[in-house]
Amino acid sequence: MITTKQVDLRANIKKYFDLAFSGEPVIVSRKKNENVVVISEQEYNDLQKAKRNAEYLARLDQSYAQFEQKKTITLTMDDLIVMEADDWNPTEKIKKFMEDTASNE
Repeated sequence: MITTKQVDLRANIKKYFDLAFSGEPVIVSRKKNENVVVISEQEYNDLQKAKRNAEYLARLDQSYAQFEQKKTITLTMDDLIVMEADDWNPTEKIKKFMEDTASNE
């Protein structure tokens, strides 16, 4: 990791961009410690992908915990189709599930 000042970055921008593109992050120090990091687009994309994956895995963990605590409901495709209607009202199965989960909280 390389650290430089804002003025040096401006004077040697190609050099620092080439370093970032080759995988070397460049920290640009600024006043009030409001630093920025220059990285390649590929590295940025990899970081974003890792973040999305971590968020997805956390949601899976949360869903699995709800499943273990019996806070889930199974619906058939027919149930889902019926639920699309504008005049749909919860069935007894759904009402019971909502009551059970509300009382468990």
